[in-house]
Amino acid sequence: MKSLSIQKRDAKKSWTISAVLGLFAFASSLFASSAPAVAVSLDASLNEQVVMVPANSGGKSVELETTIFKPPGEGPFPVVVMNHGKALGNPRNQNRDRFIVLSREFVKRGYAVVIPMRKGFSKSSGDYIDRGCDMTGHGYSQADDLQSTLDYLHTQRWADANHVVVAGQSYGGLTAMAFGTRQYPGVKGLINFAGGLKMHGGDCRWQQSLVQAFASYGAKSTLPSIWFYGENDNHFGPELAARLHNAYTQAGGNAKLVAYGAFKKDAHGMSGSRDGVKIWWPETEKFLKELGMPTETVYALNNEVKVPKTEYAAIDNVDAIPYLKGSAREQYRVFLGKSTPRAFAVSPTGAWSWAEDGDDPVEQALQDCQKNSSQPCRLYAVDDHVVWIDEARPTTAAAPASPATSALTGP
Repeated sequence: MKSLSIQKRDAKKSWTISAVLGLFAFASSLFASSAPAVAVSLDASLNEQVVMVPANSGGKSVELETTIFKPPGEGPFPVVVMNHGKALGNPRNQNRDRFIVLSREFVKRGYAVVIPMRKGFSKSSGDYIDRGCDMTGHGYSQADDLQSTLDYLHTQRWADANHVVVAGQSYGGLTAMAFGTRQYPGVKGLINFAGGLKMHGGDCRWQQSLVQAFASYGAKSTLPSIWFYGENDNHFGPELAARLHNAYTQAGGNAKLVAYGAFKKDAHGMSGSRDGVKIWWPETEKFLKELGMPTETVYALNNEVKVPKTEYAAIDNVDAIPYLKGSAREQYRVFLGKSTPRAFAVSPTGAWSWAEDGDDPVEQALQDCQKNSSQPCRLYAVDDHVVWIDEARPTTAAAPASPATSALTGP
């Protein structure tokens, strides 16, 4: 997901590595010090919960902020462990990843989906370990936290720890492939969504180091894997993806490369987009069947919450947006150029945020805006419609708001 909000610039940011999940946060707040805490919003339809999974860091105990989605019932459920990427900047500022689109596809087929935030990311304790140009080491270091998550699953009665698929996007894909070398019991296969790690600046030959990493992993893994890399991936293009696949398979690894065409403006975030399901699910379905894992839909999920449009203004009427100051209206014009799903939020303080694609752009826009505002943020636009309700005058909505929508948009 791509997002932009008003925040305070951090002059100390000097991170050089990004391996993203399509999740970039840019720019900054005018109101950071007075912003209220942002409440955690959980999806009841997916039985979402957040737990702190015990892990180890240099002999010290740490905890990993972990999102769990489960079907109804007691289980045990087969499990997909999904691993996140790395946004630019300090990992501690990275939001909790949820992979809502992907999680829905698996939950409705009877899977539990587990998404651990690794050490130093989001609210997980411990420190992120920067291995510099050692891509092989990056994968192995991150795989330690993945193993801690699998160890935790073996203690949970709802988890069928003998039927596990390990997946990951970007840095998480590299993590998944590194973990595949450990021959962990119960893990049946690996799914790699645009896996890798990209280094910015310096003299590191990161592409060659990444090829060497995949060769090392391929020589030590016997697990079947399926890989998805798009033609217009801005991090790992078709040539590099082919090199990674060749290195892995020539070293003895078992991998099917799905080299699909262009996807929106950047295929790197395909797995986080609702429009990406038609690309990855058919091939994943075949892969899961080969592993003896379930693929049939067994649970009906409620439709995603739709925020009703209003007649407040036309979507392209930039002057109609309340509260925006200075050049902020230019950012709304930027938002209008983004692809759907997308959302734009604003508050009476002048704070604003937009989010594009990814897990949940509505929730993301509201959360990022609220981080920078001492007053409640509300949605102004979603997809191609204005959803703003002017409290100073009655406004006719196209459809009644659900309780969930009312809670999201505030008073």
